[in-house]
Amino acid sequence: MANGGPVEHGYPHLETVRAAVTALYRRLSPDSVRTFAVSLAPADVAFCDTDDLHLGAQRVARELVRHFRLPDARLIVGFREMTHAADVELTAGPEYFVELNDRFRTHRRDIGAALAHEVAHVYLHRLGLAFPTTAENEILTDTVTAYLGAGWLLLDAYREDGVSSQKLGYLTPEEFGYVLAKRALLFHEDPSVWFTSPQAHTAYTEGLARARRDERQPPLVAAGWAGRRRYAHDRRHGTEAPPAAPYAFAPGAGGRLQVTFPCPTCHQRIRVPVQGRVRARCGLCRTVLECDT
Repeated sequence: MANGGPVEHGYPHLETVRAAVTALYRRLSPDSVRTFAVSLAPADVAFCDTDDLHLGAQRVARELVRHFRLPDARLIVGFREMTHAADVELTAGPEYFVELNDRFRTHRRDIGAALAHEVAHVYLHRLGLAFPTTAENEILTDTVTAYLGAGWLLLDAYREDGVSSQKLGYLTPEEFGYVLAKRALLFHEDPSVWFTSPQAHTAYTEGLARARRDERQPPLVAAGWAGRRRYAHDRRHGTEAPPAAPYAFAPGAGGRLQVTFPCPTCHQRIRVPVQGRVRARCGLCRTVLECDT
């Protein structure tokens, strides 16, 4: 939790974020992902200064448990002095003990954001979905929180001015914006209407531009002129596409040239023959893609 210190910006964890989206689709089915088409509503986690601290925290925790489809899970929320925003004890359940940083006693509007990350930890624990290292696992948790409709709270908790700053979670603001934009493009929603932080609006706008760029990479038909020209040049050189390119060429059956590229929805790599216009369906998330190979 950044609290008055510098906030990291940009996309330093982008590859891990994309791997997290792929892993989520692999663990769930596309149909299961689509059961999260409705994001957590602001009214469900609203917390007024006049609300009882502990009763209010328990109420917000119940709403998050409901959102993540964990009907038998019970969160016991407490507060203590700590460095991080929150911590959860991952056990067999059904009770999970969550501790929140004491600062949330007076920053109650962000309790929902802190709890969203911890409930996502419980959700992933029950799914048995984890990455090898602690750092990667935290990126996975933030990504899943955002992609499944509760992570807009974490981005909205980002506030920064000339004398102070606050950011919850392990993704940068722009990375949160990117994942929320991926979700928005899939479910046709606009999470920016729920933001109360001006900095969250800015980060979401930047993340949305980055997410739309994924949908305009060759060999997708939506690729721009410059991308199409670069792709045609690389195709003439067969397997010599530059390492930075999102696509790669390789010989297929019978020596026919094929191109592989990431699905713009789930980032699973897709392989299609180089034969002009072709329609491809991602085998993981089932997105249908119009390509010009």
